[in-house]
Amino acid sequence: MRVVIVGGVAGGMSAAARLRRRDEGAEIIVLERGNYVSFANCGLPYYVGGEIEDSAKLLLHTPQSLKAALNLDVRINSEVSGIDPDGHCVTVSNTGTGEAYTLSYDYLILSPGALAARPPIDGLDSPRVHTLRTVDDTLALREASGTRAIVLGAGFIGIEAAEAFAARGFETHLVELAEHVLPPLEVEMATLVTRELRNLGVHVHAGVAAQAIAQADNNDVVTLSDGTVLHADVIVLSAGVRPDTAVVEAAGIQTRQGYVVLDDHGRTSADDIYAIGDGTIGCDQDRPVALAGPANRGGRLIADEIADAEHGEATARPIPSPQGTAIVRIGSLTAAMTGANRQALDASGTQYFTVHTHANQHAGYFPGAQPVHILMHVGAGGEILGAQAVGTDGVDRRIDVIATAMRAGLKAADLIDLDLAYAPPYGQAKDPVNQTGMVAHNVATGELILTGPDALTEDMPVLDVRTPGEYAAGHMPNSLNIPHTQLRDRLDEVRAWVDENAGEQPFVVMCAAGVRSWIGYRIVRAAGFDVTMLSGGIQTLRAWLGDRAATVLVKE
Repeated sequence: MRVVIVGGVAGGMSAAARLRRRDEGAEIIVLERGNYVSFANCGLPYYVGGEIEDSAKLLLHTPQSLKAALNLDVRINSEVSGIDPDGHCVTVSNTGTGEAYTLSYDYLILSPGALAARPPIDGLDSPRVHTLRTVDDTLALREASGTRAIVLGAGFIGIEAAEAFAARGFETHLVELAEHVLPPLEVEMATLVTRELRNLGVHVHAGVAAQAIAQADNNDVVTLSDGTVLHADVIVLSAGVRPDTAVVEAAGIQTRQGYVVLDDHGRTSADDIYAIGDGTIGCDQDRPVALAGPANRGGRLIADEIADAEHGEATARPIPSPQGTAIVRIGSLTAAMTGANRQALDASGTQYFTVHTHANQHAGYFPGAQPVHILMHVGAGGEILGAQAVGTDGVDRRIDVIATAMRAGLKAADLIDLDLAYAPPYGQAKDPVNQTGMVAHNVATGELILTGPDALTEDMPVLDVRTPGEYAAGHMPNSLNIPHTQLRDRLDEVRAWVDENAGEQPFVVMCAAGVRSWIGYRIVRAAGFDVTMLSGGIQTLRAWLGDRAATVLVKE
């Protein structure tokens, strides 16, 4: 059996390694058009910033090491320029010499990857413009000289690149067309990331696009759509990716918006041809998921599918739809997510509600307690549809627990019952994940009616149950301040205020993070008032408002 794998790195090399372990006699040929077949692409920005000092650390394997360990025939500088599905062969061109040859296969695995998207910006061909997707890109950026850097695109790679240049002392500008950085994040979570970027010295330009790049003798001049003019010694293009699948489309293999369409075993529309990685999309997926984890796992399952077919064994496990679980570091912060966000849920017409919690990552009395800001979208049937978390510590653990719960089909209320590790330095007896499940359960059972920060308007009546000092530091305009500890004795004041300000509409109870307002909510609801509670309190509201908080919130 000869298996030809086109493309190395995550998906291709994972398939090759697993297939060798399943079949010692298989002939496995890996074709890689670049110089490096196995490198740590997720580590590239950290070499640019200097945290990884030795570029050799980025190279995981060489053709020689793979031959010695796994008996793989790895051919670098070998580009597949044609695929003949009927003839079961590919045309391979040497990128150095231009020589071409035909290679037959019994099975073909495509790991096409993606290319950096090139938006319509005049002057994008400037030599000062770089991408950050390959080892060669990284080496060039590490050696880049000057004092000013502009990063176009504030996704994961863009954020990491901006942090890297800021750490090196560059005046760094980050430009993002969407309304906020890290567009997959909800705005109230992305605001926290923007604040941290500013703390790192990064100038954030959101909601604008680069329109033109003009080359000068000593620098490039970048003009933004809002008229801002920036000067740059180095420009990093990180405005998304597009599938690198032209040769696949030319072979007549089914694609959708350029992505190779797969069934749940990684099979393409052509016999004996499989695909995996950034250039692919599942039959039931709305969007591609360009992440290393799904690519690695998918490569393994494709190898199992081929090995099982050859050995006459039962069909391998299907490749599950990816949840899009991802994480990124921004200075002292970590931001992570799994599942769907508001945009995807709204586009699909899904019914859901959203809860926000801000519990500390470990016991509050233990030094260093900091909040883990968690947002979770919950379906009408209590299913967990997606979650996001931002904080300085413990974010990875919490998002991984929720991602696991989602994969297992647990409901939001089931998070209450998870038996998670606890000791004061590590967590709480009621972990932030447990607490998020509790809030979701309260909503699902009708004990709690939430108002999201998006629905809170300046004229809505708000019962603010924080202390007078907290209230004076910033509150909604049409609000009454009664601390939650005094509320039971001052219900007559609430009733008079409601008669004067609320009328027939419910009023909203608010505190700092949602804990005290839950107490206040239950008190006034038991007294017969029509009331809702602001999800996540003023912490969520401030993040939702972002820079507008300074004008919306009243100070005394």
